Amino acid sequence: MSLKIYNTLTGKKEEFVPIKPGEVKIYTCGVTVYDYNHVGHGRSLIVFDMIRRYLRYLGYNVIFVRNFTDVDDKIINRANRECVPFTVIADRYIKEYFEDAEKFRIEPADVEPRVTTHIPDIIDFIKKLIEKGYAYEVDGDVYFSVRKFKEYGKLSKRSPDELIAGARVETSDKKRDPLDFALWKRSKAGEPAWDSPWGKGRPGWHTECCAMIFKHLGETIDIHGGGLDLTFPHHENELAQAEALTDKPFARYWIHNGLVTVNGQKMSKSLGNYITLKEIYSKYEPDILRLLVLSVHYRSPLDFSWDKMEETKKAYEKLKNAIDDVKILEKLPENPDFEGHLYDEISKAEQGFYEAMSDDFNTPEALASIFKLVREMNIIKNKAVSEGGISRKALQSYREASEVIYKILRDIFGLFDSLQPCIETEDIKANEITGSKIDKNLIETLIEVRNKARKEKKYDIADYIRDKLKDLGIVIEDTPVGTKWKKV
Repeated sequence: MSLKIYNTLTGKKEEFVPIKPGEVKIYTCGVTVYDYNHVGHGRSLIVFDMIRRYLRYLGYNVIFVRNFTDVDDKIINRANRECVPFTVIADRYIKEYFEDAEKFRIEPADVEPRVTTHIPDIIDFIKKLIEKGYAYEVDGDVYFSVRKFKEYGKLSKRSPDELIAGARVETSDKKRDPLDFALWKRSKAGEPAWDSPWGKGRPGWHTECCAMIFKHLGETIDIHGGGLDLTFPHHENELAQAEALTDKPFARYWIHNGLVTVNGQKMSKSLGNYITLKEIYSKYEPDILRLLVLSVHYRSPLDFSWDKMEETKKAYEKLKNAIDDVKILEKLPENPDFEGHLYDEISKAEQGFYEAMSDDFNTPEALASIFKLVREMNIIKNKAVSEGGISRKALQSYREASEVIYKILRDIFGLFDSLQPCIETEDIKANEITGSKIDKNLIETLIEVRNKARKEKKYDIADYIRDKLKDLGIVIEDTPVGTKWKKV
């Protein structure tokens, strides 16, 4: 089953063909760390976590990079208001980010670079653009010459003249052209600054991501992702810089998730209509927001409301009950005359789920297949309860249906990690990793077993080992150069 992805660059669905067979390199723009994360951030995190999980299910080795913008006007302004160094603000909200991500079971990226640790890479990137004639320096500021890159606007489908007419550009007397954008900004008094060939300053937003992508993933990547609002100017400017420098495609596929709105307006801090992720999980199980996000196609807008959270909570309970109700059926007497089983419905549900997911990650259609199976499960359950018994075949089919739902929603949608269904894995039992102390050799042996399980697509085993190690205070991290671990 081939995977099709809607590519913002071409404006159509395309069959996904990675640059290197069996490997996918993904970069998504992370958060600017000056405040708490809101539901809009959460949607992007959940969407790309799902995409990563599904690509991994398909057998790809996914190398995933998501950055932190840890120096920015908003960070500096907040630091000035609080009379603290900008690093205090950045560190505080990076910590908050990780707490939110853990609550919503967003898997850590393989690399999570900060802008401030990549200043030499950014400077080197800008120097090369100047040498190639695509950038120029004026009084300590460096700008990119937009009109020299003839394909500018191909991602956002806007021509330079349209952009000027729409006044979507920052004006400055230093620019040769109103469209030109800053690669390096001369520092003002009291601002954080780094030495450069053009004097003390700091990088421009659009250049940071290019340099980090080149550093960690190379000059051409498989997928570049982010929110729809980043298409212009951020991603357009990234693409222009990268392709001007290399004369090669920057990203094969551009994926953008739709915005989160409240009463039709974009959720944002500037409008003051945002709801933080902390507020969500203070009122609801984090799975509820995950399910709400995945109930809507990732490219469509999501209008958030507490009523929708309540509706989603009911849908979540239906899924959870379908998994748990096997315990009720197991207590019923055996009835050899019971008619009915779920094997055909299981097959249809799995086929429907994976066909939908392979059609541009159509999660609402995928969920519809799961809910059809849940309805059939409820028919079997209600019939068995009313008749006071169930056949072995029907019971086993219910067990398998329960297991299918649990594994699909856990491994691909990131739901139900905390649920303990009446399903045991044959390979590892709960008492095989116990005790409060664990030595280095055993940790590394378990990591080897986990990596082998991942290669063989036995993700239930791999996740079990990861979670049990975490219970013992051992956190593991998958990186492009291997799996690392540390005690916490």
